Amino acid sequence: MNKNIIKKILNEYEKKRDKALLDQKIRKQEVYNKVPKLKEIDEKIKKYSISISKIIIENPSNINDKIEKLKFHLEELKKEKAFLLTENNIPLEYLNINYKCNKCKDTGYLKSGEKCNCFKQNLISKSYEMSNLSKILEKENFNNFNINVFNDTPVEGEDKTPKENMMNILNISEGFVINFDKDNKENLLFYGQTGLGKTFMANCIAKSLLDKGYIVVYQTAFKIMDIIGDHKFNRNNKNIGENEYNLLFDSDLLIIDDLGTEYTNSFTNTEIFNIINTRLLKGKKMIISTNLSPKEFADTYTDRTFSRIFSNFIPLKFYGEDLRWEA
Repeated sequence: MNKNIIKKILNEYEKKRDKALLDQKIRKQEVYNKVPKLKEIDEKIKKYSISISKIIIENPSNINDKIEKLKFHLEELKKEKAFLLTENNIPLEYLNINYKCNKCKDTGYLKSGEKCNCFKQNLISKSYEMSNLSKILEKENFNNFNINVFNDTPVEGEDKTPKENMMNILNISEGFVINFDKDNKENLLFYGQTGLGKTFMANCIAKSLLDKGYIVVYQTAFKIMDIIGDHKFNRNNKNIGENEYNLLFDSDLLIIDDLGTEYTNSFTNTEIFNIINTRLLKGKKMIISTNLSPKEFADTYTDRTFSRIFSNFIPLKFYGEDLRWEA
């Protein structure tokens, strides 16, 4: 990820922390004006807390009795504070700092030093903003899905009408979102001609999972190969960060759109297999969208790639009239 973007995200975190602290300060003053006794209690709590710290630092031996006495007074003060808040109809958590993310306290990092999920999601969101995908997802989501645009006329060679088939795909796609946390090794393969709703359905799933806070990476097969090539060979002196490359393997969900439209050779075949196989071994879920039929897929990719996909993905065929979903 571009360093400027990371810097921008960290600046946003700093602003969130500053706002949270300011809001707490305002709420405190409001409460102190209403119940002056609470200010006295808070000052005493602060004084006792400092005293405990000083005793531990300055006189580490024979401190148990002193500390126990101070802790007892602290607990009594906290009880008195809780009573006063309740008596005045003030929620107990009203004086807390209300961070947007309590896990990292709006720093972006956990105590372990690892990036918080909210930080990772911010990176993805920034990527979406840059690619304009966030605007697409405002339109292409389950709320805007209209089953009635699909024809209810039987199609030769198919058991279901396009409308019945899409209802089945819709149910499976919604179930995929609902059961995403489950270790069911469920992956989806959307295949069929263009203009039948494959990308729209993938976008619906992406939007739902992004809203739930999952890390979703949505890339065309062509763009994925571009990222891999730039990362491995530093083509055109591009500074491709580890983040974009690693997220192809580590994101909660990887959506590969238009698989089969990329230039195929031994290198691309190997890299596509590597991504799919690595994610399967890690239990990381995927959605693949392609215009290729199973036969065309077998002719385009190696036997092991074909085998890994068709034995680990639920194949969902899109068929019917060309809808050209561009709304």
